[in-house]
Amino acid sequence: MSSEKTASAVEVPPARVRQAAPTIRQVAALAGVSRATASRAINGGHLVSDQARAAVEAAVASLGFVPNPVARSLATRRTGSVALVIPEPNTRVLTDPFFASAINGMARAVEESDLQLVLLIARRDGWSTRTSRYLTTGHVDGAVIASHHRDDTLNRTLVESGLPVVFIGRPLDVPPSARYVDTDNAHAAQLATEHLITRGHRRIGTVAGPADMSAAIDRLAGWNAAMDAAGLRADAVVHGDFTAAGGATAMARLLDEHPDLDAVFVATDLMASGALGELATRGIRVPDDLAIFGFDDLGVAETTDPPLSTMGQPIEDMATRAGEILRDLITGVDVPENPVTFPARLILRDSA
Repeated sequence: MSSEKTASAVEVPPARVRQAAPTIRQVAALAGVSRATASRAINGGHLVSDQARAAVEAAVASLGFVPNPVARSLATRRTGSVALVIPEPNTRVLTDPFFASAINGMARAVEESDLQLVLLIARRDGWSTRTSRYLTTGHVDGAVIASHHRDDTLNRTLVESGLPVVFIGRPLDVPPSARYVDTDNAHAAQLATEHLITRGHRRIGTVAGPADMSAAIDRLAGWNAAMDAAGLRADAVVHGDFTAAGGATAMARLLDEHPDLDAVFVATDLMASGALGELATRGIRVPDDLAIFGFDDLGVAETTDPPLSTMGQPIEDMATRAGEILRDLITGVDVPENPVTFPARLILRDSA
């Protein structure tokens, strides 16, 4: 008897009935349109009247309908993802402020749109092939490429594949139709060198960047143009690798080969920071014994001793513009093939 009382005292809660998620068919029925029309309206397709689109949007809100991302991808043939590709070693990406600015700029471009940013970094054997396969087999809707090299087969492969692609910096050895944003590197380097010349310097060398990158090629050309226009010898050239350690090594070689230098234009601030360290080790005072001029103004220039005179380029704005162009290409907006060029600013500090 006691066990029966105990059993009758136990209350079993009613089973919860799980409500099925609203479907596209229910949305279409409530909106009074066909399933195909509802799908086009939800996925941003064309051939949908304003009245039908408004009815579908009202039905979606009323039912709490959430589109299935897989179905949406199949309907639109889009993934909702774009890639920022940086073909450089991980260690360089993590230490060079250029790349932090590029990432911030791209993030700014996609943050107000329904896009996910995918970051691809590395530069090693076989990387271009694997990256090309990933980018061209439906994983992303388009890509922005930064810090590209002449021997990167990835560049031409992506442009010729038809994938929407935008470059940060003038790409080398690709079809002329490739879209890109850039700084007027040659003119900026010429302005920097002309400033050194107007300050009375006559034996001006340069630590140039890698010979397989357009930014380095153009900055070296600008230095050459200023030297030629002034009738000065342009023989003091050593190439670095856009790193601080590379700048120190290049400056050491430049001083060993040309001990009479009174000024040096360095193709990036990061290399210039390494060059300043080499000069300090040798007891060479900046700017009293030798003036130094950099390029970028991405934070490093203000922290060196002495602070660097430099050419400032708006990398974050450039990356944002590249992302906006990519977004337009993906959505079918007519984008001119003309490059978008940003001016550089002459910023004077104690080093020159």
